[in-house]
Amino acid sequence: MVPRLRKSLRVPTPADRGPGRPWRPGTPPPAPIDPDLPSADIRIGYARCSTLGQELDSQLDALGKHGIPRDKIFSEKIGTRVRVRPRFEEALRAAREVKAHAPHCRVIFTVYQMKRLGRGAAELTAFADHLTAHGLVLEMLAGPLPGIYDPTGPGKLLFAFFAAMAETERENIRESALEGLDTAAGKGKHGGRPPVITEDMFHTVLRRRAGGESVEQIQPDLIIPTGKRKGQSPSVASVNNARDQYI
Repeated sequence: MVPRLRKSLRVPTPADRGPGRPWRPGTPPPAPIDPDLPSADIRIGYARCSTLGQELDSQLDALGKHGIPRDKIFSEKIGTRVRVRPRFEEALRAAREVKAHAPHCRVIFTVYQMKRLGRGAAELTAFADHLTAHGLVLEMLAGPLPGIYDPTGPGKLLFAFFAAMAETERENIRESALEGLDTAAGKGKHGGRPPVITEDMFHTVLRRRAGGESVEQIQPDLIIPTGKRKGQSPSVASVNNARDQYI
């Protein structure tokens, strides 16, 4: 990575340094970079499509025409449902390394469209937090929100929007789940595993206990009607615990 960035980075070098010349104690450090000097923009590109049947050429062409060298564009064909995207992680790692070697430069993570970054608001929020933590900038070439977004500048509004989207998405999922449970309950269906001890079985236990039999004597005669243990007898503990369920 460092050799490839040799032409892109402005790193001051002492006059007595050169290929094959080791550093010697007492060599004065390089002069600090003037903060008023304009810093270069360094772009790391990322392209992705979901299936082998789709093509990456249009994204790669757009990133190339935007001035990003081919060796700084990371691409892969992988679905958004896959949690680990190797080339995406490599692109982020490359951007972090560039920023670490050239903190005075603006390092821009460039994609063709926002949907290439992730499939959900929560994933986009995590990505935005990562960029913010490492001082990186996001750029999108097309889609509904083209432009450069710096999380420490005006672009922080977009990153706040990502966070709001994630919160809304979580709330929508929660509400949908609760509505589904209410609908199922109205139809007599309840979530969770079917009970091991049914109400009829419990009343059988009460009746036989009243006749003087112990739980250990009754338990082998009880048969679980549904579920993975269908046809088996419940444990003594399950029979004893059923009291809390039906009384």
